[in-house]
Amino acid sequence: MAISMITALESSTATAQVNSLTSFEPATAHRRVTDSHRETPTVLAVRRASPAVVNLHGQKTVRSTAAGLAGATDGGGFRQVNGMGTGVVIDPRGYVITNYHVVEDVDNIRVTLADGTVTSAELIAARPRNDLALVKVKISQELPTIPRGTSSDLMVGEDVIAIGNAYGYVHTCTQGIISALHRDVPVNDTQDYEDLIQISAGINPGNSGGPLLNINGEIIGVNVAVRVGAQQIAFAIPIDQVVQIVTTMIDEHNANRLDTGLRTQGGPRDGDGVTITHVSASSPAARDGLKPGDRVVRVGSRPVDDRLDFSLAMLQVDAGQQLPLGIERGGEVMELAVATSQSTGTDSGSPSETAWAVIGIRAKPVGQSAMSRLNARMRTPYRGGLYITAVRPGSAAAEEGIQVGDVLLGIHGWQTASVSDLAGILEHPDMRQGPRAKFYIVRREQTLYGHFQLASRSAATNH
Repeated sequence: MAISMITALESSTATAQVNSLTSFEPATAHRRVTDSHRETPTVLAVRRASPAVVNLHGQKTVRSTAAGLAGATDGGGFRQVNGMGTGVVIDPRGYVITNYHVVEDVDNIRVTLADGTVTSAELIAARPRNDLALVKVKISQELPTIPRGTSSDLMVGEDVIAIGNAYGYVHTCTQGIISALHRDVPVNDTQDYEDLIQISAGINPGNSGGPLLNINGEIIGVNVAVRVGAQQIAFAIPIDQVVQIVTTMIDEHNANRLDTGLRTQGGPRDGDGVTITHVSASSPAARDGLKPGDRVVRVGSRPVDDRLDFSLAMLQVDAGQQLPLGIERGGEVMELAVATSQSTGTDSGSPSETAWAVIGIRAKPVGQSAMSRLNARMRTPYRGGLYITAVRPGSAAAEEGIQVGDVLLGIHGWQTASVSDLAGILEHPDMRQGPRAKFYIVRREQTLYGHFQLASRSAATNH
């Protein structure tokens, strides 16, 4: 009886060992996905968005203006580093949004795609004040794009996920909550962070430009900065703000190279649509039958649901090409082909076009609050200035090294607090004689000066 019991125990122990060994067998993928609670909404969100996240890297010069919120502790100045950051694909042709400070001063932007492919990219447009940039990845196949949400209905306390190239560890995912909304984080005259999302998700150097996701895997913001020395305090630019700024950047880029005779209006979200608001009477668009009130539903084969769609679609059109448009008018869709031409940078004698034609800049007034902050930081009494939004290649401004993001304070002893001020200066008889004119700008909280050599102009000249 005792022997029988011992045998039974040994048999039971052996069976348990076999079962233990069997249970250590790797589970099948099918079992992991369907028979487990591990596949959480967070897992699904990361899986949905990750293919559209890219890593950016390259040799760059770091300045305190770009690095202060990203974690630098050197106290300012210049240093060469292997810069890194993150971007999100917004167009299958390889157009990527990132922070401007990620690609600032990078000569050769290197890009690592989600599948490990390494390629390069070129800077297309930038807005230093808002710390946003658009780059074009050199790629032959279409890329997956990031699902887009909205920042108009965000809630404090809701779960968020960040993906980024943290300290060079590619596709690092962190999770947190929205800690607060509508945070203003002033930095300097070239980077104006306003109305940011504050989050508790872990953000580190290299995360800049990466997506902030909601629990559905939709981008609701672009991660931009951390509070140095603090824990779980980071910030993201709301996606609706990003879309609006990037769309304006692209529109300015297109206007500098392409003339269609059209002005359009549309919203930042899918379904807002794009409507033609103005058609120049002498333009090919008018001759080809376009009218104000027409709704653009397609450019070429690309559907247009919002203003960003239209602006991105225009990037594929070169001057001199026909622009195929799908137009909705009176409930019917019609196909039109509009001729395009090279932009001359001038359409009338307006102040902004005079500045573009004579010295080669487009500019807009610096807001009073931004100017006050600048004066407080620099301890200066400047009445106002013009923020440079574009510089024409080969122009007097380009030859003197003026850059997008500079603030023009004055020319030839006169202040430039408005575009009208600038136009008045350029039309002054002394200036029309083509003098060597001294100018003053603010760049990264430093006042600099240089000299334009302007061409002599006849009083009858139109621009």
